[in-house]
Amino acid sequence: MKLSELLENRISVSENLKNKEISLITDDNRKIVKDSLYVCIKGEKFDGHTVAEQALAQGAAAVVVDHDLGLGEQQILVSDTRDCYGMLCAAWFGHPEQKMKFIGVTGTNGKTTTTSVIKHILTANGHKVGLIGTIQNEIGEEIVHTNNTTPLTFELMQLYDMMYRKGCDTVVMEVSSFGLVQKRIGQTHFDIAVFTNLTQDHLDYHKTMENYYQAKKMLFSVCDKAVINTDDDYGKRLYQEISCEKYSYGHTGDFACQPVSVKANGTEFMLNQEKISMLMTGYFNIANATAAYAVCQLYGLEQKQILPALQSCTGVRGRCEVIPTGKEFSVICDYAHTPDAIENILENVKLYTENNLICLFGCGGNRDKTKRPLMAQAAAKFADRLIITSDNPRDENPEDIIQDILAGLKESRTPYKVVTDRREAIAYALKTAQAGDVIVLAGKGHEDYQIFADNYHTHFDEREVVAEALKELA
Repeated sequence: MKLSELLENRISVSENLKNKEISLITDDNRKIVKDSLYVCIKGEKFDGHTVAEQALAQGAAAVVVDHDLGLGEQQILVSDTRDCYGMLCAAWFGHPEQKMKFIGVTGTNGKTTTTSVIKHILTANGHKVGLIGTIQNEIGEEIVHTNNTTPLTFELMQLYDMMYRKGCDTVVMEVSSFGLVQKRIGQTHFDIAVFTNLTQDHLDYHKTMENYYQAKKMLFSVCDKAVINTDDDYGKRLYQEISCEKYSYGHTGDFACQPVSVKANGTEFMLNQEKISMLMTGYFNIANATAAYAVCQLYGLEQKQILPALQSCTGVRGRCEVIPTGKEFSVICDYAHTPDAIENILENVKLYTENNLICLFGCGGNRDKTKRPLMAQAAAKFADRLIITSDNPRDENPEDIIQDILAGLKESRTPYKVVTDRREAIAYALKTAQAGDVIVLAGKGHEDYQIFADNYHTHFDEREVVAEALKELA
């Protein structure tokens, strides 16, 4: 593609560069090839501008910069290289972001379930839907591997292009705070955007809750319609501060939901005077289902199209997922890894726990340390017994992480047991469980690995671990 075509007459360049055939655009200096266009982006640890001259020496046709580096006509000067990179990536793939409808969901908790339910309902009504999320990306029924909740800009546009070429008319995506701040979504404009809630997470990156909130708020400057959880304090604030067409959901609002009954095998709730039964369990899933219902109605579906699909949805792997045991106790696997998420899952499961509620959890290494004692306090609030273990320790000593967790239990009377090795901890939980107990394995959810030092991944699927431990008990 010629450089002039990529720039779409938005940026002026020399006559010599205009007709230059560009072989690749990239913001990764390790991927530079002959006649590529290198976009210099300043990140937390590395500034691409520092290797701009080297990029030209490696064969790049030109470099995009946000200040004059004295590189003559081979430098293209713009005010914001992240913005420019988004524009270039979109143009490179022929603007797939303009060819489909986009639904974005942001918030700390509930994104994965909400996006999955939306996709389920739209698919049941004849739409081919692309899904971009934490667990995996999907093109219809095809699963595509993911490394980030919101893929990097070039990879995101490439994924959009794949979805469009394979017949998708709609993309439903989880939009992370990282993706928004780092402008990974490029020029994507959303037909509908959802805000689920905001609780403490990612403060190692955002530093303050205000910064975290402002990052999430960015989504609502690039959408036509907003669906906001006004049961959440930040949701109330967001609803007041945004100017697009907006709708509220929660116990009151445009889409008002009230629980009727929550059981292990499903949930009943009222939604705007209509009684709804669904297979998913948990009070938090009432909110997720309501958000999905609201989105699908605003999308243009009628109630008679939405309800049957909603009622048939079984939920998401690793989100309040019951792992079969064949025993008189139950095991639930959930991705809860924030104080609010762990409190939500335990509060809900407690409602149908006949005997003791046992929570097994740890905290990830190289992540927000301030939430570790808060996780312990949240778990102790509803659990009858705690098992403190490891999660993804990464480059930290697992024992040090556990000590941070235990600081939150100094004033708690909830009994706990420390078993650092997670496999051993699960085996211990199963061995000591009694009839009527419910064991909640919190933190891993859909993940089938553990991460240790130097980014070493080892296979670890809690469904398999539970099955193996049960064999040992037999």
